[in-house]
Amino acid sequence: MIISRTPLRISFFGGGTDYPLWYNENGGAVLATTINKYCFITCRHLPPFFEHKSRIVYSHIENVKEISEIRHPSVKSCLEFMKIKQGIEIHHDGDLPARSGLGSSSAFTVGLLHSLYALAGKMPTKRQLALDAIQVEQKMIKENVGSQDQVLAAFGGFNRVEFGGNQHIQVRKITVSQEKLESLQSHMMLFFTGFSRIASEIASEQLKNIPQKKKELKTMHQMVDQATEIMNSGRIDEFGRLLHESWKLKKSLSHKISNPDIDEIYACARKSGATGGKLLGAGGGGFILFFVQPEKQKQLKEKLKKLLWVPFRFEDLGSQIIFYQQT
Repeated sequence: MIISRTPLRISFFGGGTDYPLWYNENGGAVLATTINKYCFITCRHLPPFFEHKSRIVYSHIENVKEISEIRHPSVKSCLEFMKIKQGIEIHHDGDLPARSGLGSSSAFTVGLLHSLYALAGKMPTKRQLALDAIQVEQKMIKENVGSQDQVLAAFGGFNRVEFGGNQHIQVRKITVSQEKLESLQSHMMLFFTGFSRIASEIASEQLKNIPQKKKELKTMHQMVDQATEIMNSGRIDEFGRLLHESWKLKKSLSHKISNPDIDEIYACARKSGATGGKLLGAGGGGFILFFVQPEKQKQLKEKLKKLLWVPFRFEDLGSQIIFYQQT
């Protein structure tokens, strides 16, 4: 039996420049971190005592005789990618809900691939895991997804990730003092808006708009450099102001990214002390992040008391096999 643990992520800057349609020609970069909220995948070969050959348990339960019968797109594609022939049992458990802007779909794919490699007695590199997950999601499932989520889930940590072609992905760890990281983390507040959405559907609209949004995307790419410089300098309040500028730009990429309810939440937070913030993921709902000075956080929690506040910490391990037992 294998159990993998794969982190979810928070993306601060550069989202939108990590789509191949953009970065293959223009290059791209993101500044993001993984957090201590995880996707857990339990995986084992299923003994041949049942009418079904394989069993997949997530928000639904699938008992199937052939891989081709599996409805879960990532499970089906991962098993095909890994050329799994034996019957298999897969269970998914997550700390936070799916379709909420924290990269849970890619964390699932990375975690499942990691588990399947371990089941075969293999140890992939973090880079291999990331590239395999990108292959599965973009080429096999044909999702409208970028490439940052798979990289972050595999590598973990607070990183600047640069994109410049199908194989050119560079992960640069942000090398600042623990004190600066703690300061940044202490200014972050995460809330669940309660609205779920399908990222691929929102992203497809954004991708259609790329030819008309080159100026905005280049500016968003440049913000990764600005944010990196801010982290190095320790002028932490500027990080929040830059988040606000980035959010305004992101909203301009597609009318589906925000909506009146989210705009109202954001405006309320700004009035209550937040310097900046952003809706996480492709947009449309899910988790919203705010940059707030610690002394103003109690006031903001009171103003947004109808939303679920989710404390979190940065993490730096990436996808891990946390249990391994050969049968």
